[in-house]
Amino acid sequence: MNFIDEAEIHVSGGHGGAGCASFRREKFVPRGGPDGGDGGDGGSVILRVDTGLNTLQAFRRNRRFTAGHGKAGRGKKQHGKRGRDIIIRVPQGTMVKDAETGMLLADLTEKGQEWVAAAGGKGGRGNTHFVSSTNQAPTYAQPGLEGESKRLVLELKLMADIGLVGAPNAGKSTFLSRVSAARPKIADYPFTTIVPNLGVVEMSDQRTMVMADIPGLIEGAHTGTGMGLDFLRHIERTATLLYIIDASQGREAALDTFSMLKKELAAYHAPLTEKPRIVALNKSDITPETDMENARKTLSEQGENVHVISAVTGEGIKTLLEALYSNAHEERRRTGGHDSVWLSEKDWMT
Repeated sequence: MNFIDEAEIHVSGGHGGAGCASFRREKFVPRGGPDGGDGGDGGSVILRVDTGLNTLQAFRRNRRFTAGHGKAGRGKKQHGKRGRDIIIRVPQGTMVKDAETGMLLADLTEKGQEWVAAAGGKGGRGNTHFVSSTNQAPTYAQPGLEGESKRLVLELKLMADIGLVGAPNAGKSTFLSRVSAARPKIADYPFTTIVPNLGVVEMSDQRTMVMADIPGLIEGAHTGTGMGLDFLRHIERTATLLYIIDASQGREAALDTFSMLKKELAAYHAPLTEKPRIVALNKSDITPETDMENARKTLSEQGENVHVISAVTGEGIKTLLEALYSNAHEERRRTGGHDSVWLSEKDWMT
């Protein structure tokens, strides 16, 4: 399945049914009064959050949605049936914007949350509503109103607890595949990851957290260089960032990479640099111990929470996961956010 995180759709509420203008026609009641029923309201188009989705792929082909029209009223005060609602399932983290103005209309972040994208038109009133002292037999009934019609832009920002940040080939995908059941493409060349990957990490005591891995960042990413720019939005909602640094290139290279990553995130969206973060110096299995310790010491002296790991052998992974969970949980509590509630791993894999 392809990963699609933007889509434009057209939604229309159903027309309201027309009211009925009719009169009683019964034996022995030659001049019966008005008995026209009301028209049914048009159906609405409703967006509903489905936590089993993590892409807007469904809108690649189907982009127009029209709810059912209300039925017309009938005699004997019979009201028309309401039009059928259209329920559109969207991933958690979907932002809805007006296609014309760019104004944010809804931010769908809660499991099961619903938002009426296009309300149906009101059904017309039958002629029974228009009786007056001067008009005992009105022949007028209201037509139904048209439903709302809108062009909307859907923009997905994935909901995850941990956002993985790193340069190409830092080992993010290897790390994600080790700690979760996610199976991102892994190879020894840059930009192996070309779409975001999600993984559910299962820890002890039935604790879980969700990690999002985006394509590697290179200098100039915030201006569109490389492949990371289109996906940086997916770490905006995370509670904690994990910077994964390839330490095998030496202390100076590791420090330069860390500085570059912070710079790119700040240039793209400054609040990202204020998020809680942990730095993981990766590839301890192929890095001289002295080089690894020098890099760790320098970053620690700068106030960073640093962990030495090997995504290949598993060294330091358990301790790192506990630190990440603690950070994410504390940040959710501090900001008043909710801990992520996710379905099983298979529901997230594309």
